[in-house]
Amino acid sequence: MSKFILQKSSERGKANYGWLDTNYSFSFANYYNPNQMGFGALRVLNDDIVIGGMGFGTHAHDNMEIVTIPLEGELKHRDSMNSSTVIKFGEIQVMSAGSGITHSEINNKKDELLKLLQIWVVPNKINVTPRYDELSYSEENLKNNFYQIVSPNQKDAGSWIHQNAWFYLGKFDKDSVITYNLKDKSNGIYLFVIDGEAELENQILNKRDAIGVWECEEIKIKNLSDKSFLLLIEVPMEF
Repeated sequence: MSKFILQKSSERGKANYGWLDTNYSFSFANYYNPNQMGFGALRVLNDDIVIGGMGFGTHAHDNMEIVTIPLEGELKHRDSMNSSTVIKFGEIQVMSAGSGITHSEINNKKDELLKLLQIWVVPNKINVTPRYDELSYSEENLKNNFYQIVSPNQKDAGSWIHQNAWFYLGKFDKDSVITYNLKDKSNGIYLFVIDGEAELENQILNKRDAIGVWECEEIKIKNLSDKSFLLLIEVPMEF
């Protein structure tokens, strides 16, 4: 029988630094909750709003897989691998920090908010050569479909990371039921509702709610509102 843990949006850690208004799904920065230290190899899911022209100055990372999903506005990225780019909704950034990188992430617009999800996954290999990647998708890709954006496999659709993990985005019509079969039945599923309303494990999930499910081979998600926007992450529970 499957197990699950429900995380309502209101239960996340919250912080407002003036230039950054954020919600932490797991312990991060000044937010510490011993009951929210991650979900398996999923270590960070930050829901950020950055004011115009501001952002994260140059800072360092190592041995972490970092996936950034813009939801609104434009994100300007620069790093020590000589990557310099601007990404927006419909584009995704993936970095393997590996043996060490520095980078900055700034709201490219002076008069618009930048909204994004930043997600960290603990890798299964350490001190690898750092790498940067980005990909794009269309609204059509997401229509009533979990569209793969990240996997462990370089030849698969989307980008890839150093972990036995898969990421999907999808937008679903009301009353649609989606079955997801785990790639690895020892993994777990973390479902995050970006927008809309869905049901999983007899739990109603509203905007920015999440649920982690494990010890199962498949899950069934019922969408309760039109154009439910979902992020599904399959990750190892032991790593």
